[in-house]
Amino acid sequence: MTNTPLKTTHDVQAGPVTRFLRATEIDTRLLGMFGALLLIWLGFHLYPGLKDFVQSLWGATVQGDGTVGEAFALLNPVTVWTKGAFLTPQNLWFLSVQSASIGIMATGMVLVIITRNIDLSVGAILGVTGMMMGLFQVEWLPQYLGLGHPMIWVLTVILGILAGGTIGAFQGSLIAYRGIPAFIVTLGGLLIWRGFAFLSADGRTISPVDSKFQLLGGGPYGAVGETGSYIVGAIAIAAILYLIWSGRQSRKRHDFPLRPMWAEVTMATLGCGLVIGAVLIVNAYPWPKGILKQQNLAEDVFVSHGFAIPVLIMVTVAIAMTILMNRTRFGRYVFAIGGNPEAAALSGINVKWMTLKIFALMGALAGLSAVIASARLNSATNALGLLDELYVIAAAVIGGTSLAGGVGTIYGAILGAFVMQSLKSGMVLIGFDTAVQQIVVGTVLVVAVYLDNVYRRRAK
Repeated sequence: MTNTPLKTTHDVQAGPVTRFLRATEIDTRLLGMFGALLLIWLGFHLYPGLKDFVQSLWGATVQGDGTVGEAFALLNPVTVWTKGAFLTPQNLWFLSVQSASIGIMATGMVLVIITRNIDLSVGAILGVTGMMMGLFQVEWLPQYLGLGHPMIWVLTVILGILAGGTIGAFQGSLIAYRGIPAFIVTLGGLLIWRGFAFLSADGRTISPVDSKFQLLGGGPYGAVGETGSYIVGAIAIAAILYLIWSGRQSRKRHDFPLRPMWAEVTMATLGCGLVIGAVLIVNAYPWPKGILKQQNLAEDVFVSHGFAIPVLIMVTVAIAMTILMNRTRFGRYVFAIGGNPEAAALSGINVKWMTLKIFALMGALAGLSAVIASARLNSATNALGLLDELYVIAAAVIGGTSLAGGVGTIYGAILGAFVMQSLKSGMVLIGFDTAVQQIVVGTVLVVAVYLDNVYRRRAK
């Protein structure tokens, strides 16, 4: 075997875009999701300015209010852009925090759907574990450890995640060893765990949560600040460069075709550019004046939020789940079961045990999401996680996970979570009614599944 790089052959008749995609090996579905996300962001940002133009033009041409020239003056790009409130550091920072809970659960839903199952109970599990964690830190643990004990928030997080994992394992056992369809088990779980959440606190809202626990939900104090964000960015850039270098070395060792050097540089530039852009955005969002006053700082002092802790948790989970799916035997078994459960069982894979573990993992991730959701609200309410199961499933499907099983990616689910939260936040920002929001989200989900089916038929 030789380490001599093998030249990649490309179809000389292919266009420049096709040759670029082949050389860089960029996932076209990933590229499409990024494009859709950017279009959504631009649409919501430009909407207020374009709305003013349309209203002014209508008034000038139909109602005789003003002139057409005045209406077209509103089409000035600077005017249209500055009227938008979506593509601002503040909104993008909040968008990332709001996407964390759904994104974390979506990574687990990918495994569930890949293995040809579904979990309709994740929102209810989030709700009941969130309520349990509220009771743990506000009422139960202080009785034994004392009010304000430094271990309260740690034990609360551990117990909440364990509770979610236990619920998921119980549901998984019914599905795997009792033969009850996942749809029925988790549909029942949706109702059961939501009921338990209500009964556990007699319908009360439990607040406030432990001050340390609250940091896990974000906010000015629940972020790593400017310096911390630069450190996180530097680590991310180093990781990107190392992965590209190690991937190239691995191809050399195994005598696989190498990507052109310009393609490697392009991928490194894109990855590092995204990281740098994210760091600059989160560091451009300052603390509110009220927080500065609490800290006895002058109002003109600029203190950056930096990356929020929930976002860092989501990224950590996404990395861990990607490694689990792509680098471990567990991940290979998941794809094998999704591709053909009967063949997987005949090859020696314990499909039932794998199913139980997958649902236990899904429950644990719902418990972790409950940590973020309840910490962000500084309370545990009966509405916590309501309808989250729909957004989680939609995020996974929009991210490319096939409902037929066998196909799915973690990064796709994270992007899908950002798409869903962007739609939700954008419609709230521009004043759409809740009913309209539901119509749009439902339509997007149906269209996403349709496009996924079209893509797979063409791929065959």
